[in-house]
Amino acid sequence: MAHSKPLTATSPGTEQSVQSALRTLEVGSQGIAALASALQGPLGAAFAAAVELIRKARGRVIVTGLGKSGHVARKVAATLASTGTPAFFVHAAEASHGDLGMITPDDVILALSWSGEQPEMKNLVNYSARFAIPMIAATSNAESSLGAAARIVLELPKVREACPHNLAPTTSTLMQAAIGDALAIALLESRGFTALQFANFHPGGKLGAMLKHTSDLMHTGDAVPLKPLGTIMSDALVEMSAKGFGCVAIVDARGLIAGIITDGDLRRKMRPDLMTARVDDVMTRNPKVIDRDSLASEAIEILNASKITTLIVTEASKPVGIIHLHDLLRAGVA
Repeated sequence: MAHSKPLTATSPGTEQSVQSALRTLEVGSQGIAALASALQGPLGAAFAAAVELIRKARGRVIVTGLGKSGHVARKVAATLASTGTPAFFVHAAEASHGDLGMITPDDVILALSWSGEQPEMKNLVNYSARFAIPMIAATSNAESSLGAAARIVLELPKVREACPHNLAPTTSTLMQAAIGDALAIALLESRGFTALQFANFHPGGKLGAMLKHTSDLMHTGDAVPLKPLGTIMSDALVEMSAKGFGCVAIVDARGLIAGIITDGDLRRKMRPDLMTARVDDVMTRNPKVIDRDSLASEAIEILNASKITTLIVTEASKPVGIIHLHDLLRAGVA
């Protein structure tokens, strides 16, 4: 039985495929560059008006489209919804078969169509006009039927598709997705949408894990290795060994974090009388800590940047927990 010879980095087939990919990416990047340039011109004013219209809407953003534009519209709706702008996708053709009932006068319609001339959108456009529902059109043809019916037109620059026949939607869909992302982020920033609010919409997967609070993952109570200032090192060492985190937090008379002693401190300050010394003379002052309301993603950043494995978790500068790198790994943060 014949077996095909695997392609290598130097085979003609590999080179041809890579060159094709590079051409596609180059044409796509030209489309994004053209879009960025247009935003610095007339498109910029229309874009700002679209952001303001959506931001002031009492209802939701209804994102619609057909074909490849419809697939992009579905993604844009999901991005808007996940970043604080209530939105959902309505298929332009299905709208004529009852789905128009999903759209209310308080909503804003965002219609994606490269040509702006799909006949299947006619009923949706008429519905928008009949009930005075504002429509934003993202199209390459402001003079199209869709463009003429829209309150605001985001006219995207006409560019060549990456398809060698200039037919398959490639560059155009990339630009549609880009303008959708730009709208979502501009709205996010205008509303002051925070990472903590973002966490409410993303409880699952690695992203959900990164958006957990340190208080969700930390060890608390008797598990936290703590000793007061003035403790002799032999007692501090017992506490370190018993709790198993390789460190002990030192607190002052008010219970505020004063320092930390780690395995590294013991090695660096090893001396004959170490066990009878006071923790005050051995501890590292102003240790790295993290607030209990901080995100787990912040904890992993501090651990990586400081090249340490544990963090004391505080509330109003008082130790309330401890979090280890392994806790973050188990939760899927890292």
